[in-house]
Amino acid sequence: MTSAKILVVEDEAIVAKDLQYRLIKFGYTVPVIASSGQEAINKAVEISPDLVLMDIKLKGSMDGIEAAQEIHKHLDIPVIYLTAYADDKTLARAKITEPFGYLLKPFKERELQTNIEIALTKHGLERQLKVSKKWLDALLKSIGDGVIASDLQELVTFMNPVAENLTGWKQEEAYGRNSSEVFNIANADTHNSIESPIVKVLQDGIIVSLPAETILITREGGEIPIDDSVAPIKDDKDNIMGAVLVFRDITERKRAIEARQRQIEQEKLVLQWEEINQLKNDFLNLVSHELRSPLSNMKLMIQMIQLSTDTDEAQRYLELVEGECDRELGLINDLLDLQRLESSSYPVITPDALLLQQFLTWIIEPFQIRVQQHQQTLKLNLPSNLPSLLSDGISLERILIELLNNACKYTPAGGEIILSVSHNSLETPAKTIITTSNSAEISAIELPRIFEKFYRIPNADIWNQGGSGLGLAIVKKLVEQLQGNIQVESDNGWTTFTLTLTDFL
Repeated sequence: MTSAKILVVEDEAIVAKDLQYRLIKFGYTVPVIASSGQEAINKAVEISPDLVLMDIKLKGSMDGIEAAQEIHKHLDIPVIYLTAYADDKTLARAKITEPFGYLLKPFKERELQTNIEIALTKHGLERQLKVSKKWLDALLKSIGDGVIASDLQELVTFMNPVAENLTGWKQEEAYGRNSSEVFNIANADTHNSIESPIVKVLQDGIIVSLPAETILITREGGEIPIDDSVAPIKDDKDNIMGAVLVFRDITERKRAIEARQRQIEQEKLVLQWEEINQLKNDFLNLVSHELRSPLSNMKLMIQMIQLSTDTDEAQRYLELVEGECDRELGLINDLLDLQRLESSSYPVITPDALLLQQFLTWIIEPFQIRVQQHQQTLKLNLPSNLPSLLSDGISLERILIELLNNACKYTPAGGEIILSVSHNSLETPAKTIITTSNSAEISAIELPRIFEKFYRIPNADIWNQGGSGLGLAIVKKLVEQLQGNIQVESDNGWTTFTLTLTDFL
């Protein structure tokens, strides 16, 4: 360091001049020479030298060691002692001032220059280290997270103010204590203690995070929800020297999450209420029309019977009343069945081995007369050697009757209805596919809503067909109970319902 400014403190004028000459020859600057302790202090404060060469024995009441102590109070300057004394007492006093060198007179030029260069370099590194430490301390004190550092024995070596506030421990109180005592954590639900993550970091040398729902137990017994991570502190040779724990209070975050969750639940409730209100309105509309209409018809027919004197006419009205009663009873039964299906209170399924050739033939038999009356055609396509299906016969019967009933309703005169069955034994589990197709088309707009309860195709009246809009909703629920699947397609003048079933286990 050739341009360093050096203060020489020597009470022997000849020796001082000799030192000044040698130092200038080395390339250093020697602006002044002090001959006493007090003068050394004053000159050091005045010129702020980079280094002080201090003779221990000086004229006056203050020696060089005392002068160096005073200089250290005001300035961060390295001191090298120059002395002819090497007794233990003097050496012990000199060590207290932490000198950067101790040269015994007489010394060689090279020895002097080497000690000066080493002192200046060491002091420069120490100054950089102090600046870095101050910068790091300021950074750790300013961040919003708590920071705790430990050594290899898990003992606390550092805490920033945030960590002090969260744990309730001051750094001076926590210093040297086991980190588990200061950083006391537990599970938020069970309150069981959780091992300090510092232990695992020191053992495995990896970054570790806290488990979810962790709380910090403060020194006063308070509970703070936190999350954190712990990382090892390593030297330049990758050796673990300790661990640093960074943690934060997540109380506000949890409150925000809980508030958002409550908002979501409230939104769900609003949607549920809107759905309930819509269902209520649909039901009231249904009741006002579908339930009242048969009753009104029955009342009118009863009045006609009372006024009629013709026995045959009265009998015809009685038959009409009976039909309206059946219609009313069917609607009420549909409502009750749907309610039981939706509330999971439907009778327990008891699967049987259904021989589909016989079962389906028996199902369509009542429809044969009906389709003939409407000039329709009903076909049953069954493959040979069709295996039995393990399923609930009552539920499957209800499904097929609803599908065939709709097919009969909406297929025009001269139209065709087809009930087909296929079996795929190559899939696992094996699948039985039942389709009902009829020559009537449903618009693409209406098709997605076909299984909604109370939903009826708007132009259904062109077929002069009534209905509650519950049949296909019941079908959908029954298929789900049978662990199956049902889909509908409608194009090119045909509507096809595809029912896929596996053996019910």
